Amino acid sequence: MTDLLIWPPLLGVLGMVVAVIIYMVVRSYDPGSDALKKIADAIHEGAMVFMKREYTQLTIFAAVLVVAIFFSLGSSTAIAFLAGAISSACAGWFGMYTATQANVRTTNAAHTDGQASALSVAFFGGSIMGLAVASLGLIGLGSVYYFFGGDPETAHHIHGFGMGGSVVALFSRVGGGIYTKSADVGADLVGKLEQGIPEDDPRNPGVIADNVGDNVGDVAGMGSDIFESYVGSMIATIAIASTLAAASISALAPNMSEGDGRATLMFLPLALASTGLICSILGIIAVRAMSTFEPAKALRFGMIGTTILFMAAAYVLVNLVGLTTSIWYAVLFGAAGGICIGLITEYYTASTPVVNIAESGKTGPATVMITGLSVGMQSVVGPLIVICAIIWVSTEMAGLYGVGVAAVGLLATVGMTMAVDAYGPVADNAGGIAEMGGLGEETRAITDSLDELGNTTAAMGKGFAIGAAALAALAIIAAFVEVLTLERGGNFVLHIGDPNVLIGLFIGGLVPFLIASITMTAVGDAAMDMIEEIRRQFRDIPGLMEGTAEPDNAKCVDIATAAALKRMLLPGVIAVAVPPLVGFTLGAEALGGTLGGGLIGCVLLALTMANAGGAWDNAKKYVEKGNLGGKGSEVHAAAVVGDTVGDPFKDTSGPSMNILINVMAIVSLVIAPLLA
Repeated sequence: MTDLLIWPPLLGVLGMVVAVIIYMVVRSYDPGSDALKKIADAIHEGAMVFMKREYTQLTIFAAVLVVAIFFSLGSSTAIAFLAGAISSACAGWFGMYTATQANVRTTNAAHTDGQASALSVAFFGGSIMGLAVASLGLIGLGSVYYFFGGDPETAHHIHGFGMGGSVVALFSRVGGGIYTKSADVGADLVGKLEQGIPEDDPRNPGVIADNVGDNVGDVAGMGSDIFESYVGSMIATIAIASTLAAASISALAPNMSEGDGRATLMFLPLALASTGLICSILGIIAVRAMSTFEPAKALRFGMIGTTILFMAAAYVLVNLVGLTTSIWYAVLFGAAGGICIGLITEYYTASTPVVNIAESGKTGPATVMITGLSVGMQSVVGPLIVICAIIWVSTEMAGLYGVGVAAVGLLATVGMTMAVDAYGPVADNAGGIAEMGGLGEETRAITDSLDELGNTTAAMGKGFAIGAAALAALAIIAAFVEVLTLERGGNFVLHIGDPNVLIGLFIGGLVPFLIASITMTAVGDAAMDMIEEIRRQFRDIPGLMEGTAEPDNAKCVDIATAAALKRMLLPGVIAVAVPPLVGFTLGAEALGGTLGGGLIGCVLLALTMANAGGAWDNAKKYVEKGNLGGKGSEVHAAAVVGDTVGDPFKDTSGPSMNILINVMAIVSLVIAPLLA
């Protein structure tokens, strides 16, 4: 087994090599005219400025945590925390940097070569994000596991890696979400509703900031989000395996000694993730080969095909290492469950419910809001039933260890899943650049078709991220319970009749609502500043509306950046502080209840907000395609209001829930030895 430990980091290096090769291919495409380059450079520079300032603040916060971890849990856990934070930050940065290179090349490819070429560039731009997440996860966690994880006595040190990744993810997701939606709301309300100009019109001072936000929120933020679920699921499964009783090991590894069986079960999550990375690389190649087909079919084939290939490879792997086939069934249901959640999300954000929301606009914005909220609430049912089915089957097959490997199975092909998701913001940016560059209706028709598909893939990606976060958090919570049970000699029980557990449940349930309120308020406050600035420029810059003067784009970028950095700190502090506050004041049982309440609250809010927001967005686009009166109609005005409210739902507060529960869970797992 020791000889195999080097393979996950090595395969991670291979994945990064492939990512670099794809980046070179993207760079080989022509970025187009000087006018297009100027627009793209403004987006790229705005994104880089934001990331630099965000990571500067994040470094200070992480340094405080490193010191606290060093003195409370030792140097090994502190090193693992630092490795997790750096890996997560690098994954987000690489993906965002590439996306801002791919956007303009997608635009020019659509203008000069057509849809197939544009799809290739946009998908390749997104695939680098996917490969960076999967590869850096394997390099970082695989290396930490190589030094600390192989021995059950020291395996707890790797929990710090998950905490480092989660902290970076929370700041990236919240900060990026506040940035992108403050710019988007401001640009839409003043540009579309007040001035009556098209989306991405170059006269609108908020358009560049809006396009920057697509990258820092939907690429870098989403990448860090998936990264922490990806490594969190592996860490939780390793922790569960390290605490398994001899009888459980005998059942899962029937032909091995207890020591060999435990070592194999601990290594399996990394082996599955390594297999998933190889399958993702093959899937990316397949999508590229199918770029001449209809884009939706090519991307769907890539996602589903990669998952099916992984299922087959996982069967071979589980049998090859000598474990029972029941573990494979848990992996199978986890992977299949991810597809089901994505398809359910697609239905609610790109099918009949979207048309119903658009038609409700005939009677004004109020009915658009009511219908959208009802769609969001109803959309919770299907994914939760799927999650319950995964939990039941995986537990029947392999106990709590089955829940962990089911989460790993769902996330193993993250290279492909993230590639399809990150494709959306690249296509969205390409459309914006085409509009600002005045490339004409034919080019815009191609970029609009890619953008429309990107909205669907992004919505599916959000659904997948929520399901992944729920299963990963559940696995981490299970690991937390198992660690405390082992440390206390079996004397750790979470009983619903225990007042401390009940108090914890309510505390856990209120935290998601508090964070959602803080982030929604942050977007609203920042959007007000943005709106006032855009109005001022239209009022005070002579010739701006006529197109004879240029807007001050940098000022809007600066407003969005300052607002995001100022308002992202409080949610992060709350998420990290709640577990130790509850655990060290009310006890470990109360903290267990807090994690249970937080899990339910986060999943319900995340699904409701993400799907309602996605449905409102696509309802607006449905009207803009010429339905129900088209652009400029009263129905369109009502749909824009719904989309504006839905923006922070789906891109700020909703996604924050995924990371919130994982941060709370991983921090609890890290401090579990102190609580025991």
